[in-house]
Order: sequence, then C-alpha cells, then structure tokens
Amino acid sequence: MKKGVFLLLIAAVSALGGLLFGYDTGVINGAQFYLTQYFDLSDALKGWVVGSALLGCFVGAIIAGPLSIKIGRKWSLILSAIFFTLSAYGSGLPEMFPQTVSMLVVFRIIGGLGIGVASMNAPMYIAEIAPSNIRGRMVTYYQLAIVVGFFVVFLATYFIGNDLSVSENIQFGWRRMFWSELVPSLLFLLLLFIVPKSPRWLALKGRDSEALTVLKRINGDDTAEKEMLSIKKSLDENNDGIKVSYFSKAILVIIAIGTVLSVLQQFTGINAVLYYGADIFEKALGFGKEDVLAQQILLAFVNLVFTFVAMFTVDKFGRKPLLYIGSIGMIVGFLLLSITLQQESVGVLSLIGVLLFIASFALSMGPVVWVLLSEMFPNKIRSVAMSVAVAAQWAANYVVSQSFPIVMGSEMNNSEPWNGSLPYYIFIVFILIIVFVTYKFIPETKGKTLEEIEGFWK
Repeated sequence: MKKGVFLLLIAAVSALGGLLFGYDTGVINGAQFYLTQYFDLSDALKGWVVGSALLGCFVGAIIAGPLSIKIGRKWSLILSAIFFTLSAYGSGLPEMFPQTVSMLVVFRIIGGLGIGVASMNAPMYIAEIAPSNIRGRMVTYYQLAIVVGFFVVFLATYFIGNDLSVSENIQFGWRRMFWSELVPSLLFLLLLFIVPKSPRWLALKGRDSEALTVLKRINGDDTAEKEMLSIKKSLDENNDGIKVSYFSKAILVIIAIGTVLSVLQQFTGINAVLYYGADIFEKALGFGKEDVLAQQILLAFVNLVFTFVAMFTVDKFGRKPLLYIGSIGMIVGFLLLSITLQQESVGVLSLIGVLLFIASFALSMGPVVWVLLSEMFPNKIRSVAMSVAVAAQWAANYVVSQSFPIVMGSEMNNSEPWNGSLPYYIFIVFILIIVFVTYKFIPETKGKTLEEIEGFWK
C-alpha cells in the first residue's frame, strides 16, 4: 500500500472515531422527544436519560489511560467501537424485548464509555502515527469528524422522523434513530482491524522492530530510522529502569497545564450555546420550535466551514496564533450578544455574535486543543496524562451544561444591569484566561516531532 493511501486510511478510520463521538452524543437529541412520550418521562427522568451518557464519558476517559498502556491505542479504539455498537443496538431494543428506562440508561452509559475511550485514544493515535509536518491537520480531521457526526445524526434523525407519523415515531421511530448509528459503528470496528498499531506504543513495549516497520510505511526508510532513534532516546533518557513518578513536580506541572487547557475548552461556553442555542435563535430572529432544522443547519454550517479553515491553517500558522485569533473572535461574539441583551435590542447583531463565537471556536479551541493534547505530553506519560485531561474536560462539560440554565434563570441574571447577559460575561472571563495560559504556558508545536516537543519541558 502506497504511503499516501496508507495515511489516508489511518486518517479516515480514526476520523470515524470522531464521527461516532458526535453521532452518539447527538442521537439522543433527535430521539428524546419521542422516547419521552413512549416512557412518559418526568422532567427529572428525561434529564437523566439525556445526560447519563456523560457519566459514561467521564468513566471512559479515566479508564482510557491505563487501558491504552495495557492493550494499546488500536485495541482501545476497537473496544470503543464495540461499546458504540452495543449502545446503538441496545438503546433501541426491538419491541419484542421489554425495554425499560433503566436499560436505556445502561446502554446510553455504555455509549458514553465508547465516547470517553475514543475521545482520548483517537487523537493520540493519530498524533503518534502522523508525520510531524502534517500532524496538526491529521488530528484536526478528528474534530472535523465530530462536527460532521453532529450534522449527520441530525439529518438522519430528521429524515427518520419525517418518514413516519407521530404515533409511529413514539412507538418505534426513536429506536430506528438509535439503530442508525450501527452503520458507522460497525464500519469503524471492521476498518480498525486493518490499521497498524501505534509505533510509539510498540516502542514503549519494547517491540522495536514492529515499531520501525510501521514508521517505514509512514515516513520511508531513512526518516524512519532517525525517528526510531529519537523515540528510543526519549523512552530511555533518565529512565534507568525506574518507573515514572506521576507525582513528581515536573510531571504534575505538564499534566496540570494540559488539564487546564482541556477544561478551558468547555468553559468557553461552547456546549451552552449548542445545547441551549434554540432560545437564543428564537429571541434573535423570532424562530419558533418548528424552525429547529434551520437553526441547526446554520450552526452546523458555520461550525463545519471554520473547522475546515483550522484544518488547513494549523500546520501553516501554528497552534498558538489560531488560539489567539479564535479567542479574540469568541470575545467579540459574546460581547455583541451580551450588549444587545443588556440593551434589550436582541436581533440580527445578537445572531451575528452567536455565529461569530461558533466560527471562532471552530477555528481555535475546538480542534487546536485536541491537537495540543495529543502531542504536548512526553511519550512515557502520554496515555495517563491525556486520560486525566480528557476526563477533566468531560467533568467541565457536565458543570457547564448543568450550571448554565441555573445562571440563566437566576434573579440576578434577569434583572438590571444584566438582562440575561451574565453567563456570557462569565464565559468572556474564561476566554481571557485562555489567552494568558496560551501566552505563558503553551509551547508552539508546529512542525516538531513528538520527541522535540518533549524537549520543551526540560
């Protein structure tokens, strides 16, 4: 297999992990209206059914590190594909089986485990296997696939729902929405068996000849030999047979920086806008609930376009410039929204603010954080460090999604001088912190090998 085709295969397979991340996260949004009526769910139970996958995501991210060290990146992704497949089938169990709310929650948590394991291993696998000059773009395929996954699942659930009557959707349409995930999950599972293991993991396990074979398929003989020497030097340096201490000051600092960056991705408010964006659209343009398709297409289109922009600029301009540009755009976007809310003149400017925020996030914190997390940690601690950072990100996601409606509904937020703008000013403060953290602690990793990046921390 030619080198270009080989890399394309790796990118496509790992991107399917991102697509399933987006698909599994988004499928519940299309199905929840009908399954709520089928099970006659209370608001509390509905929230639990919808949000239960986050519990699985958090646990999956925690176990992903040790799992990745033990069985490798490839087999961890295979396990995540099995989780996705079980979740897709089990969440929509046929009517012949006694489906209950508890069983549905269990299968949603299993899907969350798949997301948690894949969200750590997929970008790390890409980073460890991609040539340094295109690594940023290849990891960004993962974020692009997440965005595409959200869009595809929305279209799938929309067309499944439109093809059936309301009563049919309540009875079995929501099951088909879950089953639609079986197509990408089974494809992901099958294709994973033909991609190679990570050369860094193979070297970590002392399987140097296998690692060199993979590197030769990616980089050619001469470059592979040099990279293999660099990997071995990284693993052997200051090791002397002593196990890595994750509680040493140097390693804790590296993990802390990555974890803070990961958490700040959620504290931009991206999921608050995506989860609760319908209310903003309704106020800005007078959209009704029946216009949800137009709202989602608009958001998805902007998100998709600017993720492409990030993909083709991250290796050209670098990681830090995109973070600075994106942070400025996010701040301006939220300022437009906040000021129009405060002045009670919600309209087109508010909409422009929301779309500018989405575009700026898609250009920067969305893809660039995954790129940095996958490449900034030293070889010996990458699995565990990234597992901690991704688990913290899922915890932050939960905090934002739970606290945003509380702050939105608070008396302070709905009175002078805020008039509904308080949460967006809070998000602006966190975006300013991103600028500081990027300037002070984040190295520029463009064009560097993973072993060269490791040198930044010495």
